Amino acid sequence: MNYSEIEKKWNSHWSKTDAYSVSINSSKPKYYCLDMFPYPSGSGLHVGHPLGYIATDVVSRFKRLQGYNVLHCMGFDSFGLPAEQYAIETGQHPKKTTNKNITMFKSQLDRMGLSLDPKREIRTSSPDYYRWTQWIFCQLFDSWYDFTENIAKPINYLIQLFELNGSNGINSSGVTQFSRHEWEAFNEKERLDILMEYRLAYLSSALVNWCPKLGTVLANDEVINGYSERGGFPVERKSMKQWMLRITAYSDRLLDNLHKLDFPKSLKELQRNWIGKSKGVAVNFKVHGVQNHIEVFTSRVETICGVTFLAVSPESPLVDEFTTPDRVDAVTEFLSLNSKRSERDRLADLNNTNGVFTGSWVINPINGKQVPVWVADYVIATYGTGAVMAVPAHDDRDRRFANKYGLEQVTVIDESNTLVNSLEFTGMKTFLGKKNILNKLLKANICNEKTSYKMRDAVFGRQRYWGEPIPVYYDDGIPKLVPVSELPVVLPEVENYKPTSTGQPPLGHAADWLFKGKYPYELSTMPGWAGSSWYFLRYMEPDCNTEIASRNSSDYWASVDLYMGGSEHATGHLLYSRFWNMFLYDLGCVSFEEPFKKIVNQGMIEGKSALIHRVVGENKYVSSDISDNYITSQIHISSDLVDGSTVLVDKLRAWRVDFLDSEFIFNGDTFLCEHKIEKMSKSKHNVTNPNDVISVYGADVFRMYEMYLGPITQSKPWSISGIDGLSRFLKRFISIYQTETGISKVVQEAPTQSELELLHVAIKKVSEDIEKLNHNTAIAALMICVNGLIKEKCHKCEILIPLAIIASPFIVYVTQELWVGALKQTGNIFEQALPIFNEANFKKVNYCYPISINGKVRANITFDLDASEESVTPLVLENEKVKKWIADKPVKKVILVKGKIVNVVI
Repeated sequence: MNYSEIEKKWNSHWSKTDAYSVSINSSKPKYYCLDMFPYPSGSGLHVGHPLGYIATDVVSRFKRLQGYNVLHCMGFDSFGLPAEQYAIETGQHPKKTTNKNITMFKSQLDRMGLSLDPKREIRTSSPDYYRWTQWIFCQLFDSWYDFTENIAKPINYLIQLFELNGSNGINSSGVTQFSRHEWEAFNEKERLDILMEYRLAYLSSALVNWCPKLGTVLANDEVINGYSERGGFPVERKSMKQWMLRITAYSDRLLDNLHKLDFPKSLKELQRNWIGKSKGVAVNFKVHGVQNHIEVFTSRVETICGVTFLAVSPESPLVDEFTTPDRVDAVTEFLSLNSKRSERDRLADLNNTNGVFTGSWVINPINGKQVPVWVADYVIATYGTGAVMAVPAHDDRDRRFANKYGLEQVTVIDESNTLVNSLEFTGMKTFLGKKNILNKLLKANICNEKTSYKMRDAVFGRQRYWGEPIPVYYDDGIPKLVPVSELPVVLPEVENYKPTSTGQPPLGHAADWLFKGKYPYELSTMPGWAGSSWYFLRYMEPDCNTEIASRNSSDYWASVDLYMGGSEHATGHLLYSRFWNMFLYDLGCVSFEEPFKKIVNQGMIEGKSALIHRVVGENKYVSSDISDNYITSQIHISSDLVDGSTVLVDKLRAWRVDFLDSEFIFNGDTFLCEHKIEKMSKSKHNVTNPNDVISVYGADVFRMYEMYLGPITQSKPWSISGIDGLSRFLKRFISIYQTETGISKVVQEAPTQSELELLHVAIKKVSEDIEKLNHNTAIAALMICVNGLIKEKCHKCEILIPLAIIASPFIVYVTQELWVGALKQTGNIFEQALPIFNEANFKKVNYCYPISINGKVRANITFDLDASEESVTPLVLENEKVKKWIADKPVKKVILVKGKIVNVVI
């Protein structure tokens, strides 16, 4: 059988007949199966991508066999930094490279036998699509969050409340207090500034990760050790005016709903920790010598007598306020060094805490002791108040810091969980001491109870070109929404789309880009995650012109039943999409609050990477064997540029423009790289093209091999060393249907009991394993069945038809070819009904009995299920393990419980 020919044949047939197109069918239950769609940058898909795509395709095909109406689609996350950076690296316009890469991606996907509905394809960079991304932004801008009713409401309703009672009685994010009369007296700008305190999309100054080389703001997870993940460029912390989304308004709902969702425990824990809800108290520490105080949040007020210093975040405005003149130089130097590290790096690098003394002291409100105020890099400005009371005797981070700088440590809780060194509270158990200390502070009006969150509002603006324009224009400096009727605001053509080191967005180069020819547009674009935060809704009705998707469509398809993708998106895309869906639910656009019922994080396919050393801060590279003589960072390069461990420098220079003028420091005549086994990724240049494998082995073997590598959720290194076994299996599978020349072997004869048993064991096992996503063991069950049928020399139609159907989710093309050829059936095999397991054809002959001696299992012995108690007894008593436990004790009785256990009483 020529795999390549039949793949082309059936792909053409299914495309012409719209075989995978679906529509609403109220007579069938729906099943929505979704993959995280790819961003089309780099050199196309690698063999790591299909791991999830094929896994969901197996489920989708299986669910169709079960009678479900299955929605299974694919699109392209085509806006954003990855696509744009690839274009810059290759010296091309991002629109050109994106369209070219999408064409390549689609050609690769077409060869994998995926049952995708082609009419529902989406691209986040299409104006027809991002019109609705912009529309969602407009709704966020025109909404506020009512914490009393826990729901988003229109901003116009808030204005009505202001007109009636000012800010009185409004439980929301606003901080400015004013009366009805003051609201009436405010001018337009003053009113809009106040509304910015409430809007779910708003302008604000924020501390951001700024990368001059990339010319944009980066999220925390895009910065590693002070350098951009993409490109390895230096990153600094700076305050910039940014568009923000108030995701914090939804913190409690995002947390509370987690228990309802079928997510991996690790993913839930990541989201819980990211949101970081803590209940505690805000305590005021008076600054020594001045009429001022520092507010500190703590969830462990019972340790307050052990406070030996206060630690303030480097980004906190308190630093300038409390740095004494003699400490200005030391503090300034520390802040400069710290600005190169992201919050995530500082939190992750627990063994490298650094700080500097401000020169100020505060007074502990519980015992009157003076304690020093330090700036410490392990304190994050966005958590609590940006200052913590340090208790080194009872906190690991505080202890490491105190040990490094020789600060005092006072124990206030002993091993019996009793307070010590705690004034009148000494001797109290911790829970009682906490209650009494809190009461004392509350009575003295020194603290107030408070709930704090680690999660901050999301920075939404990017100073880049390739993204959705933010639908805002400026009228005399006042931001105003482009009317919904004018959407989309189309991304204009610009000659120079490259980012600038000054922060001036490339859209500033657009000629005459004005709203109504008069008002300047916002020049920042949306981040890459904007379009991916709602794409699962657009698949429901991608050609709808009046809304994201009609309620008829969204009510039918509803939440995604199975969503598969990488765990690295836990605190990014998977949180933002939950937030956006909740917001749309509040607006009444959708009838379901959560977008995904079940998430499965597939493991990584790992590849062998090549890395070279770049001298930090210079356009200079050094051979890895002498890299210890320099301060370097590692850069991934393509494995095609390496011969063993030797880098082919001339090819490297020609590979990318940023290497063209670089200096390379050799060790003698060689320039060496290092190798690393890690996640296969285009950014790491360690990928294998699936087309290379399919061209040799065919799509069906490739599909089975990806699934057979191991459990879907586990990571595994890529190797084709085992693929020949799957190739041989497929040939054996074909051999029970037809000869090597394609002549059918199928006969119309009644199957034997053993043949029926082989089939029905496979039906049961394959069905159960696909439901559990144990695709590797489902394939193993097919192998056992085929091997058994070959031994039986079975070519019977009654066996081979259902076998082809249960194998078809994995073996797409060959089963279809056999369906219409050797089996002489009509239609598509994936439209058939799943064979039903029949218990009557599943006869277990043997059973492995646990042998219990006086209530404890001591051995396991396999017997015929039809064996009697009389025939079993001597076999049990003669077993060596049983004899060991019985020894010379008399046996009172042996009791056989058929199909369950053998009890021996001594």
